[in-house]
Amino acid sequence: MNNNIIQDKSYQFALRIIKLCLWLKESKHFELSSQLLRSGTSIGANVEEALAGHSRKDFLHKMNIARKEARETNYWLRLLLDSDILSESQADSIFSESEELVKILTSIVKTGQERAGE
Repeated sequence: MNNNIIQDKSYQFALRIIKLCLWLKESKHFELSSQLLRSGTSIGANVEEALAGHSRKDFLHKMNIARKEARETNYWLRLLLDSDILSESQADSIFSESEELVKILTSIVKTGQERAGE
């Protein structure tokens, strides 16, 4: 593991999303699985791009995209829960993790914008 909390958390979250999506595909929920896989793994990919950004503006832009992807992932997880595809016990842990990512990323973007005077 790295010393970067958001990098580690987004990577571990992506691994959980992959496992969930494999189960969804086995359960014949192909479209929902595809949408969740795309948004859930995109969070970490955008964090990685942000960390390699060539400017503060580039960093904040990629972190904001990661935040939006985390919010989209929350949407798909809520749909899976509310449509009874996932039980509450199945959804609680991963949804909690997803909410935590949104909060961390929102804080990173807000702090970055304040420091940049935006």
